[in-house]
Amino acid sequence: MSTIPSRRGVLRGAAVAAVPLIGGLGAGPAFASAPAPGTHGKGGGTTAGLGPNVLVFDPSMGDAAIQAKVDAVFATQQSNQFGDERYALAFLPGTYHVDINVGFYTHVLGLGASPSDVVINGHVTVDAQWLDGNGTQNFWRSAENLTIVPPDGLQRWAVAQAGPMRRVHIKGDMTLWPSPPGNQWSSGGFLADSVVDGQVESGSQQQWLSRNDTFGSWTGSNWNMVFVGVEGAPAQSFPTPPYTTVERTPVIREKPFLTVDRHGSYQVFVPALRTNSTGTTWAHGPARGRNVPLSRFHVARPGDSATVLNRALAQGKHLLFTPGIYDIAAPLRVNRAGTVVLGLGLATLRSTRGNTVLDVADVAGVTVAGVLFEAASKNTPVLLRVGDSHGGRRHSTDPTALFDVYARIGGALAGGAEVSVRIDSDDVILDNIWLWRADHGLDGTVGWSVNPAGTGVLVNGDHVTAYALAVEHYQEYEVLWKGEHGSTYFFQNEHPYDVPTQSAWRHGSTLGYAAYKVADGVRSHRAWGLGSYCFFNLNADIYTDRAYEVPDTPGVVLTDVMTVCLNGAGGGGILHCVDNSGDPVQNGFATYFMKSYSNGTAVV
Repeated sequence: MSTIPSRRGVLRGAAVAAVPLIGGLGAGPAFASAPAPGTHGKGGGTTAGLGPNVLVFDPSMGDAAIQAKVDAVFATQQSNQFGDERYALAFLPGTYHVDINVGFYTHVLGLGASPSDVVINGHVTVDAQWLDGNGTQNFWRSAENLTIVPPDGLQRWAVAQAGPMRRVHIKGDMTLWPSPPGNQWSSGGFLADSVVDGQVESGSQQQWLSRNDTFGSWTGSNWNMVFVGVEGAPAQSFPTPPYTTVERTPVIREKPFLTVDRHGSYQVFVPALRTNSTGTTWAHGPARGRNVPLSRFHVARPGDSATVLNRALAQGKHLLFTPGIYDIAAPLRVNRAGTVVLGLGLATLRSTRGNTVLDVADVAGVTVAGVLFEAASKNTPVLLRVGDSHGGRRHSTDPTALFDVYARIGGALAGGAEVSVRIDSDDVILDNIWLWRADHGLDGTVGWSVNPAGTGVLVNGDHVTAYALAVEHYQEYEVLWKGEHGSTYFFQNEHPYDVPTQSAWRHGSTLGYAAYKVADGVRSHRAWGLGSYCFFNLNADIYTDRAYEVPDTPGVVLTDVMTVCLNGAGGGGILHCVDNSGDPVQNGFATYFMKSYSNGTAVV
């Protein structure tokens, strides 16, 4: 497409009012929530006390009754961008004839061992008619472990950040942008461990990462489309079209997921580590990994204190956070190797006393997945920390991994954080991370000094690998990478919108801050498919000297790098792409593409 408006659209900077909860939702007879421990649903399986906002469906309930419950959730959640309601819609093995619209803070999951165990003869849809076809705010939702058979042959998943789809089999085509009428924009997404039998059409989707998928084919491009370990991916062609294709995924294990065995017992399946992989874990037979019985988890409910949660961790328990908001007044300390911390329904953990929310020791094999971290106090030094400053221990055979982990500073409530995620351990894997200093939200929650945030992710550990790293609107280096042998596959960024004056956003003689900074002393770092955008919305004529800043050394290589200016007719922009190389994008809409940069040399 030749011209593209501001990525979030004209409503992005406006205050968003809270959407009232529909009367009776979750409390009345319209909802069959998960029964208490030891009780059984219609399908005969214990639901292990997953709480009122985990809705477990069985085919025997009848498609019409299930459809009514799913529709009631969507009616509440479709535009409830900053509300407190959270839901997980869980489907026991079987076949269903329903259409599932997925709104905010809604997690759709199959409870089988394989995607083929739960078949949805219908759509599992994210659209954007709540915002006139603008999908750039379709955050905080997910779907996983399903087979989807759309009756018209087309599955629509028009998401922005924090809207992953994992471990699905789509028996048809897939489109990644909203349906008309409207402006039909979409912006950022993630698909992993999935099969699409037909064609994936990206449409207006501005950037996307596909990892370990299998496609019939792919069509469409915009700014930054990245494919890692994908069977059926288009050939490398950046920037015309802007496809970055990496044949194999160097190291990954997939996100753990909740499942029910044939006896009705709930477990969490933890997939095994894979190296140099292509395609899915499940398409050619059962996935490798281990089952952890739910009896070994503390099943957390909103209201559980840090004392309760830490006691469970000290007893050797894993943590399963059921949907809701958790006020955490002291760090949750994970000290045992192999601990799983898994959230359902976008479980949200808030730092209420300036404390770190989750502090993971320098141990092997920890999982943190499906959790939104939020600053609920004026200044939190670090929201999530992995490892300690001593570090130095390799965990290459059993790395700690973060899946679908998000941070939010402002938007729902005012707060601040110096660093959202700090990685001090070696060999950590980051898989679909969105760290967001809010640029819009409820009244009184957004502003240069209202929701201050310095750095999104600080990487001190070595051999850290990131897939789908999105960091937006932080006020200093948004990514600061100090560890050696780091790798990033797909980076998406926006500079802060709300810079009030140039003097407020500079350090020394340098205008602004680079979005992606590799520390001066680093000698080995690789990154593929990087996009950084600016949209300064206060008409203050704001510039940043560069989007990416790296040391001039042969071992630091950036491949397929781009910048975008979205300022319309206003002033300001990005003066260089990498260091002092690359043309400016400024004073209007503009894009710039660079094929590679290393050792002070740019290839365009």
